[in-house]
Amino acid sequence: MRVMFWSSVFAPSIGGVQTMASSLLLALRERGHEFLVITQRDTPDLPVEDQYEGIAVHRLPVAAILTDVDRLMKARREVVRLKCEFDPDLFHTAALSANDFFHLTTLTAHPAPWLVSLLGAWPRSCDSFFHKALTHADWVVACSAATLRLGCDLAPEISSRSSIIYNAQEPIPVRPRPLGFDPPVLLCLGRLSREKGVDVALAAFAHVLERFPEARLVIAGDGPERDALERQAEELSMGGAVQFLGWVPPNDVPALINAASVVLLPSREDAFPLVGLQAALMGRPTAASCVGGIPEMIVDRETGLLVEREDPRALAGAVESLLERPDEARRMGEAARRRAREVFSFDKHVGAYDELYRTLVRNGCTTNGRGRSS
Repeated sequence: MRVMFWSSVFAPSIGGVQTMASSLLLALRERGHEFLVITQRDTPDLPVEDQYEGIAVHRLPVAAILTDVDRLMKARREVVRLKCEFDPDLFHTAALSANDFFHLTTLTAHPAPWLVSLLGAWPRSCDSFFHKALTHADWVVACSAATLRLGCDLAPEISSRSSIIYNAQEPIPVRPRPLGFDPPVLLCLGRLSREKGVDVALAAFAHVLERFPEARLVIAGDGPERDALERQAEELSMGGAVQFLGWVPPNDVPALINAASVVLLPSREDAFPLVGLQAALMGRPTAASCVGGIPEMIVDRETGLLVEREDPRALAGAVESLLERPDEARRMGEAARRRAREVFSFDKHVGAYDELYRTLVRNGCTTNGRGRSS
């Protein structure tokens, strides 16, 4: 089966969506699917035509094109050419973005079923555009029930043609180390942007230090909030208790998690964070905000502790509870690992998409400018 896969970001960019997309495509290729990836050309040094592990990649300079009518029309013609030449059996969009403008405006060039995966929240300013995409999709998959509710709130008509396929993490080829607390190490891992709530973790850690002065907080990742977070750490006079590692290569992430006593997910919003699955697979308990799809991943008091978002004292209390009861923390970590392997299996994730691909193509659904047809 030939699948044209649309994603606003793709390798070599690094992030949760990119990581999951590349892993999924490689696994589905093993099941007989052929892919052409359409993604954004974020920097001019990236080639327009590329390969990722043998998968063809075509990049569009979306940001520049959308402000230049001539280039926009040229790109649109290029998309039509790619559709006709690749002759896809299915279109799959991973996370809605401006990229989808080019698919929406060329639907009739090559009719085929369209699957949309909702992998996170979207800007409210884009509601009308995303509504149009959802109403034209033949099927909508969400990475969590919370994310599906957002999609149904925006486009209620998708409720009868939607489902949930939870995010998943490939098996980690590193054996979890026994949970250690000498000294206690807290870990925040991910993009340093406001929605991830790392500032809340810093404020909580100031309280934790009062009870556990030997504790350390490791912040791994980069992003627009890094300078502000470093200033916050200085203003809180944490000294050497906080370490900013910057961006960490994916292959080094398991070792980083292995060194942690507790993983923090202080998000203001999050669909179903990959970091939470990685922590679980490494047998680490998590202290997290009760937002988005996080409560679907973490069972409160069984595999971790959940608190209200933007509540540093509550987050500190959860961390202190785990540090005060190391045996309970170890029990939660072990339970998290079992649940991640059983409920959020990567094989189940791949199998669910494989089955959905085949069902959509077998049923002969197509998208066009007037909506669904059979």
